[in-house]
Amino acid sequence: MLKLPLLIGCFFISTQSLAKCDDKVFNEFDFWLGNWQVFTADNKLVGNNVISKSHGGCVVKEQYTALSGFSGESLNIFDTTTRRWHQTWVDNSGLLLQLNGGLSTGSMSLSGKRQNKSGTFIFERITWTPNKDGTVRQLWQSKTHKQAKWQTVFDGLYKRDNK
Repeated sequence: MLKLPLLIGCFFISTQSLAKCDDKVFNEFDFWLGNWQVFTADNKLVGNNVISKSHGGCVVKEQYTALSGFSGESLNIFDTTTRRWHQTWVDNSGLLLQLNGGLSTGSMSLSGKRQNKSGTFIFERITWTPNKDGTVRQLWQSKTHKQAKWQTVFDGLYKRDNK
């Protein structure tokens, strides 16, 4: 029976030796942290988003709720193995997005590929850009391999919710 406490002790010690997420790369998405009201490009309020850090500052967690009843959440992390940011998004429509990328020219840009119900591959690209006035623009675009141009799925402006 001494093996179980020894195993638990080894697990605890090994987790204590894990790298801390205090490197500056883990702060690249911090401009998105906060409580937000989300507006469309024509300035209509569509929802609220709460972005926070968890797990010792390693994970950026998103919890989105739209006025329409749509909701979703994402987990975002800098993957130290690939040296890229990764996002996993899930929502109440059954959508799963898995995106990868990083910070480029001041914007966080993540992209990926998924297959829709008819079997067509959809390329997804989402870019978050911090603005000088403290707002954040989120531009979500998609296309199929047959489309030459990206189509806008959502163009939103995040304004801090000061409630």
